[in-house]
Amino acid sequence: MNCDHMVSREATREEDTMKEQDNLKSNETEKSKLLLMRTFVENKDPSSKEVDDLTIRRFLRARDLDVDKASSMFLKFLKWRKEFVPNGTISPEETPNEIAQNKMFLQGSDKKGRPIAVLLGARHFQRKGCLDEFKRFAVFVLDKICSRIPPGQEKFVVIGDVEGWGYANSDIRGYLGGLSILQDYYPERLAKLFIVNAPAIFMAVWKIIYPFIDNKTKKKIVFVEAKKVKSTLLEYIDESQIPEKYGGKLPLVPIHES
Repeated sequence: MNCDHMVSREATREEDTMKEQDNLKSNETEKSKLLLMRTFVENKDPSSKEVDDLTIRRFLRARDLDVDKASSMFLKFLKWRKEFVPNGTISPEETPNEIAQNKMFLQGSDKKGRPIAVLLGARHFQRKGCLDEFKRFAVFVLDKICSRIPPGQEKFVVIGDVEGWGYANSDIRGYLGGLSILQDYYPERLAKLFIVNAPAIFMAVWKIIYPFIDNKTKKKIVFVEAKKVKSTLLEYIDESQIPEKYGGKLPLVPIHES
């Protein structure tokens, strides 16, 4: 056997061993900080005892394992949830106008088993004085998607289709409200957001929204050229699970009917 080849294999083994050790250290660090955070938040708000470790861990990861920042974020979430969703869930009857726009769909899963939602942006229209209903709709949608996440997974995938989008669909207050809910109260839930069929007019509004997106979320957003939509989706999703609209085999299912 070539000596250089043997040295290369040894180097690879050492590198793998070091990675395993780093992962173990990282896991132990995370576990210890999770315990610290749980102790702290349970002391501040006893209802934290009802929250599972995976949920608390998502907040911890969202703040790069900074226990103080993660605890503050989590406690704000608990307070918001009690006030905004006092019954524990949002029903379709609480968001009739948003449901009627038939703009959100939920069907299929990616190669990791994560649920796939589709948003048709050109069907969203701002309605005066209805920001609260839109926020309720955002919570209804996010809760519905999260309820479909299988054991062993914690995230979901969204295809944001803005074909035909125009200024009539521009709702910056609504967009920022929905973004805030996603980032502040559903951290580490979004796996990927594929934005497809984006017209130039959409990009003008995107420039306004972009500064409000946190860095972790920015890394999960992918703009896809129209001619590469199916090939890009196939990297993450089997054809049988891709919506028909994008060259796959699944029909779109309205989220309130899924």
